[in-house]
Amino acid sequence: MSVSFRAAQSKNKRKTFLLLFCMFVFVVAVIWAVSQLVGYGSVWIVPIAVGLALAGVWASYWSSDKIVMKMTNAKVIDHATAPQLFNVVDEVRIAAGLPMPTVAIVDDPAPNAFATGRDPDHAVIAFTTGLLATMDREQLQGVTAHEMAHVGNRDTLVMAVAATTAGLIAIIADIGIRMSFFTRRDEGSNPIAAIAGIVILLLAPIAALLMRSAVSRKRESLADATAVQFTRNPAGLRRALETLAADSTVVHERSNAVSHVWIESPLEGKSKSLFDTHPPISERIEILRAMEQSGPGPA
Repeated sequence: MSVSFRAAQSKNKRKTFLLLFCMFVFVVAVIWAVSQLVGYGSVWIVPIAVGLALAGVWASYWSSDKIVMKMTNAKVIDHATAPQLFNVVDEVRIAAGLPMPTVAIVDDPAPNAFATGRDPDHAVIAFTTGLLATMDREQLQGVTAHEMAHVGNRDTLVMAVAATTAGLIAIIADIGIRMSFFTRRDEGSNPIAAIAGIVILLLAPIAALLMRSAVSRKRESLADATAVQFTRNPAGLRRALETLAADSTVVHERSNAVSHVWIESPLEGKSKSLFDTHPPISERIEILRAMEQSGPGPA
């Protein structure tokens, strides 16, 4: 099997936008379900929930670099501290056509890395000391390209939209269920619609979480394909992922709040789950190996 990185990019982008569209459809469905249970006159609470959710997520998105760095204990370094690392980052960012990101180090023996920041001008790429001690230059270049791909693809923004939508669905559904206990339904209302509304309110939050996880997996796969576009060398990232797969050390900072930002999620095991934020690392390795066989393709 041969895989073109451009074909992989296009496929992942289409699936990402389809999933986000489905999440917005779920928002509409949940609002309709609330109206069936409590009546249209009580749906005024929805705009308030929307406003609160948007305000909270926008604040976290705007300060994402500071929040993630604090939660992972990442420390900003300068060129004099790690000149070889800075040279690799600079090479990749030139190939990507992106500004030089802030470079940080996480003092952790587990090999891992992440990127964060609201836009390319405020991007941060962090590497654990374990990764820097384990990987050679080609592997480090592959990891750096993967993280720069997240920056270039605006994945912090994409995941903020997905998280906002999933959170919004959960909030509206919770409010609707609670209000249904204290609100009398209009006489002559359709009981079948009311039952359908209850089912939607119960299942929609789970479905939204599944779709948010799916969006995250697609963005990880897209970052792998984009990294190949930057380096023209699938072997570097493939070998880096093989090293990560073989290493059983887990980063210390592995809370749910930041687990999705790492190149390898510290909370996901070998078994595959629909709630995983990353594709199985074995699948990512096989796709990159297939890209090696087909060649990087035209520039």
